[in-house]
Amino acid sequence: MSENNQKILLTAEGLEELKKEYHELVEKKRPGLVDRLADARELGDLSENSEYAAAKDDLAFVDGRIIELENILKDAQVVSISKRQKSSVSLGCKVHVKINGKDVVFTIVGEWEANPTEKKISHSSPLGKALIGKKVGEVAMVEAPVGKLDYKVLKIE
Repeated sequence: MSENNQKILLTAEGLEELKKEYHELVEKKRPGLVDRLADARELGDLSENSEYAAAKDDLAFVDGRIIELENILKDAQVVSISKRQKSSVSLGCKVHVKINGKDVVFTIVGEWEANPTEKKISHSSPLGKALIGKKVGEVAMVEAPVGKLDYKVLKIE
């Protein structure tokens, strides 16, 4: 189980993305790195072989990510939202908000799926925490470096 003894919450889409990444690493990337390491080993003196050192480092990084993904997938719990849950902001929903006169749509996701450039925010981020539980028409206030920001909930999907 994860370090804090809680399940890792993911949307179904997020779980599929992590499974895809795991499969890609195990089936394609790692075998390629093992071959690269073997080829580099044949180049001679390992103490001065930069290709060998780079391949070894890359393999260690990929192996670390594979272990991390195995732990996430083992402890993952998929969150699905029902119609009843759409009455307030919860994990897995899309929330339309108005901030500084602009309409913005965020998807509330688990920590491992968060991607601010895609407007996917973690339920445990300051904004995520402020929005969770809010209903249409309510305002979530978030403390930011520029001051307090108000996010008015317009719609929940």
